[in-house]
Amino acid sequence: MTLILGLTGGIAAGKSSVATMFAAFGAVVVSADQLAREAVAAGTPALQALVATFGDGIVDGAGELDRAALAALVFADASARERLNAITHPAIARLAEARLDALRARRVPLVVYEAPLLFEAGAERRVDRVLAVVVDPQIQRLRLAERDRLPPQAIDARIAAQWPQSAKVARADYVIDNSGPLEETRRQVAVLYHLLLSAGHS
Repeated sequence: MTLILGLTGGIAAGKSSVATMFAAFGAVVVSADQLAREAVAAGTPALQALVATFGDGIVDGAGELDRAALAALVFADASARERLNAITHPAIARLAEARLDALRARRVPLVVYEAPLLFEAGAERRVDRVLAVVVDPQIQRLRLAERDRLPPQAIDARIAAQWPQSAKVARADYVIDNSGPLEETRRQVAVLYHLLLSAGHS
């Protein structure tokens, strides 16, 4: 039996680090961000729809999506995000369902579906359990400033564009706090990994 764990959390919470830890223990990780890149690759219907909606300025000279240009258009504009999501979420959903179905057919014991917008996209229906990765808000802001070199206003806009951490925690089955040292996070992942393997076999 395959157990699929949806992994979500706020921006800069450390979701990818937690996913990497699960992979090190033996889980198979499916990244919604990677699927999103595949869904809007050059020549895809989804990319053509994005260009029709947001203009030629969101593609580079090679015909690939310029993610930074698109992000600049949508992060501060709720209606633009809705138009973006209406195009990309169905395309990502089709890829995700195909990938997860293939892993179920192989009877992979534990699959981690890493999806920052798991709840926002209604994608929790694809998973058996949900893990929310949380981080202290001060640390979140520091990580965003260092990682993406963003000014305070841009940081505010990106955090505001997602559900608050508390809303994700309220709907999650499990929570990992990634505010401390990586070893502490790894300890939490180890406990949950073994718990989920037991649940999958029971």
